[in-house]
Parts: sequence; C-alpha cells; structure tokens
Amino acid sequence: MATVEECRTALGKLSDTMQDSEGEVRAAAALDRSVSCHITDLDVTFVGRMTGGRIEVDDTHPGPPRERAQIRLVMAGDDLVALVDGELNFATAWGRGRVRLEASLLDLFRLRKLL
Repeated sequence: MATVEECRTALGKLSDTMQDSEGEVRAAAALDRSVSCHITDLDVTFVGRMTGGRIEVDDTHPGPPRERAQIRLVMAGDDLVALVDGELNFATAWGRGRVRLEASLLDLFRLRKLL
C-alpha cells in the first residue's frame, strides 16, 4: 500500500509532467481550477489548485474532501502511483471503477487530453 508521502511524490511527478507537456496537452494543463484527490485506502485528501500548467498541493487532511473542488479525483494510493509511473492506463482504471474523475463537462473534455 502506497504511503501518504509516496502519493504526494506521485502528484508532484504528475505536475512536472504536465508542466513539461506541449501542444494540446499543454493547453489542457493550463486550466485554473481547484483540485482534490481523495486517496481511499489511506482516507486522506490532497487539496490544491491546477494553475500555470501545474498542480500545486496546498493542504492534506484526513477523510474525504471538506469542500467540493472543481476537479475531483478518487482512487487508491497504489493506483495513483501506478498511473503516474505509466503502469496503469487511466481509461482502463476508470472503466473498471478504480479511478473516479468528476468535473464539469467542459473540463472533462479538456482533461481527456491529459489522460
């Protein structure tokens, strides 16, 4: 089972990958939205903002998200690490219910370029 620190590192790696992207992926990463990532097996939520092509994690707290972010992810810690390391395909994980992504319809269309 991934630790809180491993999940934080994975989110940092995802942020670095987003910032280094180009073209349509870079445009999708340029959204300015509040973000939460609830790690179910650890029952911890990372809260932050997607801005400037990066995800900036501002806070970590126990339990589910306290406020509704504009972009919300829910998954197990091992799945987050596997997704970021390229060992798990997002579409497959989403289709099997291992990952939940909630956002406005317009944001979902933009985010699909990232995933």
